[in-house]
Amino acid sequence: MSLSIIILAAGQGTRMYSDKPKVLHQLAGKSLLEHVHHTASMLETRGIHVVYGYGGDQLIEDLSHLAVDWVEQNEQLGTGHAVKQALPNIPDKDLVLVLYGDVPLITVDTLNELVRAAEASVTGESKFSLLTSFVDDPGGYGRIIRNDVEEVIRIVEEKDATNDEKKICEINTGMMVVNGKALKQWVEKLESDNAQNEYYLTDVIDMAVKEGLKINTVQPHSVVEIRGVNDRAQLSELERYYQLIQAHQLMRRGVTIMDPVRFDLRGELEIDSDCSFDINVILEGRLKIGRGVHIGANCIIKDSVIDDDVEILPNSVIDNAVIGKSCRIGPFARIRPESVLNENVHVGNFVEIKKSIIGNRSKINHLSYIGDSEIGIETNIGAGTITCNYDGAKKHKTIIGDNVFIGSDVQFVAPVSVSSGATIAAGTTITKDVAENELAISRTPQKSVPDWRRPKK
Repeated sequence: MSLSIIILAAGQGTRMYSDKPKVLHQLAGKSLLEHVHHTASMLETRGIHVVYGYGGDQLIEDLSHLAVDWVEQNEQLGTGHAVKQALPNIPDKDLVLVLYGDVPLITVDTLNELVRAAEASVTGESKFSLLTSFVDDPGGYGRIIRNDVEEVIRIVEEKDATNDEKKICEINTGMMVVNGKALKQWVEKLESDNAQNEYYLTDVIDMAVKEGLKINTVQPHSVVEIRGVNDRAQLSELERYYQLIQAHQLMRRGVTIMDPVRFDLRGELEIDSDCSFDINVILEGRLKIGRGVHIGANCIIKDSVIDDDVEILPNSVIDNAVIGKSCRIGPFARIRPESVLNENVHVGNFVEIKKSIIGNRSKINHLSYIGDSEIGIETNIGAGTITCNYDGAKKHKTIIGDNVFIGSDVQFVAPVSVSSGATIAAGTTITKDVAENELAISRTPQKSVPDWRRPKK
């Protein structure tokens, strides 16, 4: 039997106090809805239908890469009304899994169990399973009402519950799997005669029971799976929990993390063993990190490839770069997009590299800016060196060959080329090409005035 999935994502999320839809707020670098979609897409499904409402244009624009059927809910009249909008696109014979765009940590294992529980319901054509959970504080959730033989007979929402019903600790998560034909029939019968004047999807439970259908229930592997996001405090709590999960997974694969509470992975990481991360390391986007890489405290690395045995010292930033084997970077270094450091390159403190290729065993150890450049092998660049690559309108290239020695406080006014073996004296401004093995020097002659008296106030 085929499975169709409906993700409800129409709410504004007023408690987020934000102009953007709640499901666009991010957890670990991805929107809440992307997390739910990613999990849903791991199931064998005919299609995923996302019901949207508030901020729909922004939602579709930002998440246009998702393979979904976008279904608009013009008025937000409750979960039952939202599901109704998507049902015309779903075959009667399908099972329908209902998920929520603001519940990002539900796992594929739990959802597979939920689907199997529905398939095990064989009364007539209808098949029904419900994800419930026992919690210490059920406040705000709908309560599961069971009969004397522990069968689910209905769900009562918090605002409609009696004092005794509010004491029940088994709550409704809202996630269910239902036969498509039956769901369509029940949704058409929903009424809004309740405290919120909304069409509750949960009322289909009562309808199913009245038709003699048994509701199979499933429990999540962890209660965190069913926690939703209603405000930024809850979002922060889920962020830390999710980061701890990722940190422990990495540590089980041979990565040392000095303090898992102070580690953030906001993307996808491919990593080898024997790596170590000090505190406050942030990894973003798509990353590949080799064996034996050591990353110091307070480093940010985004969309980059780091080869084996690289050492990144504290407070360094690497963005969209390729770092070769055995490089040493930092502290306080910044490697900007489209930079490639080949093997054994040293980039020291307060050095910025942008859109440049640095050859094997070259060194840029202090207080320098290298932009739009190609630098050969075994070249040494002294402190305070800059490539003047921008003329106010266009960027220009600096090319420096192999085994070039560059003294401190040198400026390269691009476009300019320095051939292999050249030496550039300290304090020189290079405006013309330098030939192989030449010494280039452009200093103003030093003058000394004897017995000079400094002016006084």
